[in-house]
Amino acid sequence: MTTASPHAHGVHFGRADVQNVGMGVGILMLAVGVLGFIPGITSRYGELMFLGPDSHAMFLGAFQVSLLLNIVQLAIGATGWAMSRTEHGARNFLMGAGALYIILSIFGLSVGVGSAANFLSLNMTDNWTHLVLGVAMIACGWLLTRSRAGDRA
Repeated sequence: MTTASPHAHGVHFGRADVQNVGMGVGILMLAVGVLGFIPGITSRYGELMFLGPDSHAMFLGAFQVSLLLNIVQLAIGATGWAMSRTEHGARNFLMGAGALYIILSIFGLSVGVGSAANFLSLNMTDNWTHLVLGVAMIACGWLLTRSRAGDRA
């Protein structure tokens, strides 16, 4: 459906909605990853560690971050940006990365904030945000492509 007319449902600028959402999420994650390295946007920047619960740097004053978490966000963002070049790739990105964020949230909620197992430096705000983001990404991946399932059969 990527070559349909500009007024076709689900297609904008020659791209399907799922591609636009996948690319948007990818760009958002790239921005979060980059901004996590900028003092001022990340408070307590001097306490930024590579990994572990001892990294007390706070992205936007709310999300605990580490160098590793910023790198993971950059990798997820780049993957989303690259995979969203096709409808199938965008759907796979949204579903796969959404599942990854849910797993990351469950992990963070399970190990606790102060645990040595908290190698990504996740706090409760991170955990709940990752859960909501993961569910939203899976929902978008499924909802924006479910009408296409009959077209492929």
